[in-house]
Amino acid sequence: MAASRPVRIPPLNLAADLAVPARPRGLVIFAHGSGSSRLSPRNRWVADALGRAGYATLLFDLLTEAEAVHRANVFDIDLLAQRLASAIDWAGAEPELASLPIGLFGASTGAAAALAAAAARPGQVKTVISRGGRPDLALAVAHAVQAPTLLIVGGADEPVLSWNRDAARRLAGPARVEVIPGATHLFEEPGALDEVVRLAADWCDRHLATAAAAAPR
Repeated sequence: MAASRPVRIPPLNLAADLAVPARPRGLVIFAHGSGSSRLSPRNRWVADALGRAGYATLLFDLLTEAEAVHRANVFDIDLLAQRLASAIDWAGAEPELASLPIGLFGASTGAAAALAAAAARPGQVKTVISRGGRPDLALAVAHAVQAPTLLIVGGADEPVLSWNRDAARRLAGPARVEVIPGATHLFEEPGALDEVVRLAADWCDRHLATAAAAAPR
């Protein structure tokens, strides 16, 4: 697995950690949830596992330190989606990343931002994965999300489970809801996060690795 290195995402110079394995099969950009950051231990656990599976990963802070102080910003889905779009555009201009198909992995409010960014960058985002996400906060753009979407939810995480099932019916592209029995919102139960990793890696293999193989050389 490649070691991560610090990078900065323009135009606001947002702090980020990028890891690129020797022969990457795609790039997964992470969007953290409310009250979190690129240092989210759960997202980093998933990112490390995807790195071992051959995917480049980018974790970055969606807000500046000054912005994060204001609680309203962490629920401003339009703002967060703009930051994700900036990261997508940045990756597209980086020589080592430009040819890689892009997937988005969002947690909580970050999942809503990922869906909104996928709607805004339909040609660039090949898939979206949500972990305990709030897709209900992005229903206004659900009709524009063509990317195959995986919604991973804990079986004990109500009403989030209901919101995810409803959102899956509204997304324009193919969508699947995977329920981890007994898991709560943070997937703290033994084995729950490992199951998130398994599902996410399988989804990436299907929708990112295949896109990379089909891309013109």
